[in-house]
Amino acid sequence: MGNRLYYGDNLDVLRAHVRDESVDLVYLDPPFNSETSYNLVFKPAKGESADASIQAFDDSWTWGEASKSALLDIDCGTNRSLQVMARAMHDALGDSPRMAYLAMMAVRLVELHRVLKPTGSLYLHCDSTASHALKLVLDAVFGADNYRNEIIWKRTFAHGNVSRGYGDVTDTIYFYSKTKGFVWNQLYTRMPAERADKVYTQSDSDGRRWQSVTLRNPSIRPNLHYPYAARNGVTYQPHPNGWSCNIERMKRYDQEDRLHFPTKVGGALRLKMYEDESQGARLQSLWTDIPPLSANAQERLGYPTQKPRALLERIIAASSNPGDVVLDPFCGCGTAVDAAQKLGRRWIGIDVTHIAIGMIEDRMRHGYPGIQFETIGVPKDLASAERLAEEDPHQFQQWVSWQVGGYPREKKGGDKGVDGWFNYLAAKGRIETGVISVKAGGNVNPNMVRDLGRVMERDRHRFGLFVLKGMPTKGMRDEAASQPVIETEFGRFPALQFVTLAELFMGRKPNLPPLISPVKKASRVEMRTSHQAGAQGSLL
Repeated sequence: MGNRLYYGDNLDVLRAHVRDESVDLVYLDPPFNSETSYNLVFKPAKGESADASIQAFDDSWTWGEASKSALLDIDCGTNRSLQVMARAMHDALGDSPRMAYLAMMAVRLVELHRVLKPTGSLYLHCDSTASHALKLVLDAVFGADNYRNEIIWKRTFAHGNVSRGYGDVTDTIYFYSKTKGFVWNQLYTRMPAERADKVYTQSDSDGRRWQSVTLRNPSIRPNLHYPYAARNGVTYQPHPNGWSCNIERMKRYDQEDRLHFPTKVGGALRLKMYEDESQGARLQSLWTDIPPLSANAQERLGYPTQKPRALLERIIAASSNPGDVVLDPFCGCGTAVDAAQKLGRRWIGIDVTHIAIGMIEDRMRHGYPGIQFETIGVPKDLASAERLAEEDPHQFQQWVSWQVGGYPREKKGGDKGVDGWFNYLAAKGRIETGVISVKAGGNVNPNMVRDLGRVMERDRHRFGLFVLKGMPTKGMRDEAASQPVIETEFGRFPALQFVTLAELFMGRKPNLPPLISPVKKASRVEMRTSHQAGAQGSLL
């Protein structure tokens, strides 16, 4: 199976496209029901005051037909525990936004459980808004016996704007497996330098630091109860439990000068543990060593709620192996699929907005030149683009804005047909902004072109693009021709021009000065296929 990126509702995609027991690891970072709208911030031209953001997703839920359908799906299913849980929650919460959220999550978790292999695991990333209720749903879907950990990640630093109560600085990540035979690769964390200085207090003549550790066995082992005659001429007696190793290994330690001989008569023989050979401490469930992305972090793309790639690398390295399939059904800007690609895993990503899909496509192609993956659900030809225009004009406008190298406008209507902007290189290295108008319907006329021209004049945009399904009328072409031709250091360009859907699919690009990407381009990423030695360095 190749890498796949799906546009669409993840419930529909899971049911239609993802086979039973075909996925090794699921990571999901769903909306948290925080009643917040999250905006994706674009890079406007210098001094630009127009809307430079668009709503990436709305984390608000309402009770409606979709919620009722989700509850009906649960009632018609075979998971008795989930049915009882859902009914009890509905009795307690009623037809509320919280119940809508939990019902929508429950049916998706059922599908995610279905697609997991018996050796697979799921990590659900959430905050305190609904974590307590989500765990009950997870217990019902996966079984309480398959709960593994509640991981607490310190996602931010202290909040100074909390007047009453405690600053909320952590997220919760629930770790469940499908069975007890789940994939597990033990990870370790390095000891902080200050702590290491206190632990590794001794050193050899070559400067290698070490600490001495006990050679006593924690359990009673009669077969490891032997006197040992060391190279220093002293015979050492074991602890009543016995030694922690057999005599062959003890001799090897002695030959390698790894035994620490006591200075007092009758003292215990101990083992040197070198700092440079230590794997570190086993990773625990409190993660404070992965900081949030700073404003100028190299991997930051401007997407709201973007998580550090190191966080996803840690999860993927621990619960999958190279070549395994990682699924993220709420993939946002694609951090999970990025981390999966870096660590040599195959991946499936799903998102419900063209904004996210466009960002992920750019991120993966810039980060991994030559990468092969398939995007499913976005228009691939003229017929599918026209179908999107008819079914969802707003998503069509967003998709078109990305296709011409721009970014969509958040608000619908109210600005004389402006649906997006594009940034281009102007004189002396300046970045300026042009406007995009997208017409999803077939009813177009010269007044629309005049309106766009007036907006360009009012807001001092030198260039405008008018994108439409079919061909412009003669009156529209005449109106566009009345606009000037702009002289730039890159050549002459029409101030207002048309782009049709057919031309986009033929590969025709707008005739404009060099365009500047509205979002930060991802840096090239070094791939690591090992889940331990190769990947471990960036996971600590």
